[in-house]
Amino acid sequence: MAVSMALLVLAGCSTAPRSQSDRTMLQKEANLTIEKFKAAAPDLEKFFTNALAYAVFPDICKGGLMLGGAYGRGIIYETGTNGPVPTGYVDTTHATIGLQLGGQDLREIIFLNTPQEVASFKHGKMEFSAAASAVAGEQGASQNVDYSKNVAVFTLGETGLMLESALGGQRFSFHPL
Repeated sequence: MAVSMALLVLAGCSTAPRSQSDRTMLQKEANLTIEKFKAAAPDLEKFFTNALAYAVFPDICKGGLMLGGAYGRGIIYETGTNGPVPTGYVDTTHATIGLQLGGQDLREIIFLNTPQEVASFKHGKMEFSAAASAVAGEQGASQNVDYSKNVAVFTLGETGLMLESALGGQRFSFHPL
């Protein structure tokens, strides 16, 4: 019940940070997240180089006890003539049901490989199960990972402990810069 209430509260959160200082802080955290992923798995460089767009979530807070949920805010970058440029703010809401217990903070990057996937993502029409993700925890861990349906998802656990065997999905919102 508490998780359901938390998801309702999170659903009312604004996708874009409210103040300039919050926007600046989110940009710094997104840049740090990109650096952490590249340090943890240098072979991810091919995704940063080849993706049409990628969404960076510096902090997703996740918790559950049978019912689970998570929320995070980030920035989407799209390929421009001089490399990737931020084009908007994004947020994600996760909902799960199943065997789960605990809480966790994690970082996530979602790479999009086609114009159709970028459009679907920006219009909130993309939903997928967390089972589509790979953990970039040690060097070489992402070497054999490729796009699944033109999307690749990587996560890095930060703090906490989460035991889970659950079904669920993610939903996204977009707000242009």
